[in-house]
Amino acid sequence: MNKKSSLLIAALLAGVLLTACGKKEEAPAAAPVPAAAPVAAIVVGLDDNFPPMGFRDEKNELVGFDIDLAKEAGKRLGAEVTFKPIDWNAKEAELNGKRVDVLWNGLTITEERKANILFTTPYLENHQIIVVLEKSPIATKAELKGKVIGVQDGSSAIEAIGKDEATAKSFKELKKFSDNVTALMDLSTGRLDALVVDEVVGRYYTAKKPGEYRVLDENFGTEDYGVGTRKDDAELMAKLQKALDEMKADGSAAAISTKWFGKDIVKK
Repeated sequence: MNKKSSLLIAALLAGVLLTACGKKEEAPAAAPVPAAAPVAAIVVGLDDNFPPMGFRDEKNELVGFDIDLAKEAGKRLGAEVTFKPIDWNAKEAELNGKRVDVLWNGLTITEERKANILFTTPYLENHQIIVVLEKSPIATKAELKGKVIGVQDGSSAIEAIGKDEATAKSFKELKKFSDNVTALMDLSTGRLDALVVDEVVGRYYTAKKPGEYRVLDENFGTEDYGVGTRKDDAELMAKLQKALDEMKADGSAAAISTKWFGKDIVKK
């Protein structure tokens, strides 16, 4: 091999090496991000004896303010919504045991519940009112001393009363009921002196029997209602929150509120 040939081969080899060294490896194509799966069905857990939020009408069909809100949200999510009456005192066990997907029935947002439940922003403001018979001499919280007071077991009324420790300790008895209807019956027959109940429920019942009940000016505090899901169900929560926000913005929630309460009381 002559000198000229050797130089030519060396030049060719150098070019091949430079080309190989300069070539960049192509990055693997990024995997496509799957779209969020649509919600096919939602099982709503509720207390079916909690008018006007959720209850059975004369045809034994579930109706109410929260029922209508949940149905409208389901339409917007393209999901079939079914309603499952549960023991409200065991609501967190029903939710976390995956027997229901959502709690939507006048569910009060509390710090204690936030530890186990993921909440939407509030959609309704409520008070824990004190209901007595019209003929009762009781006019103030102080006058509940030595009296038998009723509450629904598992309701936020129990926690609200507990925050007023002095008043709570003054009761003769805090009697718990499975539902507010039974508690009101005991109030009417004199087995209770007063009932502490969600304002939306208490005023619904007292309005049906004018002249029989009276609501005290004082109450056991203000609270907010929210929709609850499991803590690990953030995707469903985001979709429910979006639906609720849209319903508030376009007037749908206001229309449902007016149907049940005679005015728009939805918390914006």
